[in-house]
Amino acid sequence: MTRLDDGLLAALLERGVSRRSFLKFSAAMASVLALPASYAPRIAAAVAAAPRLPVIWLRGQDCAGNTAAFLRATRPTVAELVLDVLSVDYHQTIMAPAGAAADLSRTTTMEQHPNAYLAIVEGAIPTADGGVHCTIGGRPFRDIVREVCDGALATIAVGSCAFDGGTPAAGGGPTGAVGVRGVVPGGRLITLPGCPLNVENLTATIVHYLTFKELPPTDGRGRPLFAYGGLIHNQCERRAHYEFGEYVLTWGDEGAQKGWCLYKMGCKGPEAFANCPTVRFGEGTSWTVKAGHGCVGCTMPGFWDAMTPAYRRLPPPLPIMPTVSVDTVGQALVGGVAALTVVHGSASVVRSRLNRVTERRRAARAAAEPVAMPAAVAEVAAPAAVAEGAAPAAVAEGAAPAAVVEPAEGADRSGAAGSSGAADSSGAAGSSGPEVS
Repeated sequence: MTRLDDGLLAALLERGVSRRSFLKFSAAMASVLALPASYAPRIAAAVAAAPRLPVIWLRGQDCAGNTAAFLRATRPTVAELVLDVLSVDYHQTIMAPAGAAADLSRTTTMEQHPNAYLAIVEGAIPTADGGVHCTIGGRPFRDIVREVCDGALATIAVGSCAFDGGTPAAGGGPTGAVGVRGVVPGGRLITLPGCPLNVENLTATIVHYLTFKELPPTDGRGRPLFAYGGLIHNQCERRAHYEFGEYVLTWGDEGAQKGWCLYKMGCKGPEAFANCPTVRFGEGTSWTVKAGHGCVGCTMPGFWDAMTPAYRRLPPPLPIMPTVSVDTVGQALVGGVAALTVVHGSASVVRSRLNRVTERRRAARAAAEPVAMPAAVAEVAAPAAVAEGAAPAAVAEGAAPAAVVEPAEGADRSGAAGSSGAADSSGAAGSSGPEVS
């Protein structure tokens, strides 16, 4: 069993990180990953013994908000991430080399760790006009992303811009900005949308890989289910006010002072998926809605276009019924699916029973119908023997027994039906000849 004093933990202890703090970090990661608390020791052991994971961090069209979030990471701190958990070999913002020396750092990492480094992409990727709207060292950023991601063990797209183009792609965008998936369609891609992302989710994604040697399960858009599998509305601390119909109607009114629901102020919590209410920001102290501002849905596809205006509700799902909310439609759909499931199950039971009845009737008809004897057999075979005490059907109906064909001249009569044995009173064949089966 791996000792926690070996490997990474020893380096952390030397830098002043206490064992208690490290174990608290492991428990926090289990919580973020939606794992039982019993996984904390396993996470601690895996991270403590893990080698430093090389990282190439690329930045395209962005505001550097995700880098700022990374620099403000507290569990562990950015210094611990850079120096111990990760080996950030290339990051334009925080690296010392510049120009050709910086490019050398990137290419050296790729050559020394083929398929063993982690690629993190921040910002949108311009594709219009040959990618000239964002270049590094004279090369289109698009080409660098393809080159780096093709040789990585995994790629993590951080922030909304790297997710699907974000702000540069809003309204069509003149640069042809796309997310990482638009340039690197295949490969092992994890997307962590948000404006900016919650750095706890980035840390948890890496910890998941170090612990289980695989990336976390994702939805159809590559978002980890542990972070984006739940509706914000269902996790919000103001959900009870929504249920009681207590809403903020204007900024600063009584409802705002009492912390009522921000649904009517344009909060997109009912349409967005993320773990912001549970993980929060700023060392877990707060998040958008708790601070008094509605969710803007920044974790959703094309949120700049799809979720705006920020302070108005989205158009109703049924324009002819403006009072019907998304929740009402969802509940109706769930009820409809449940009803269809019951109908389908009932129909399956009825169909199964009808099939059994049909099979029994077919079997009864088949048993009642006489079996036709092939003509070739009828010409050479004697009347079939019947059960003792029962008369053949032909005799029972008063018909004469079928004539027995004499064997051909010269044939061995021992194999023919006995002709000297006349039928007895019961209609059975004579006993002096062998029975023909």
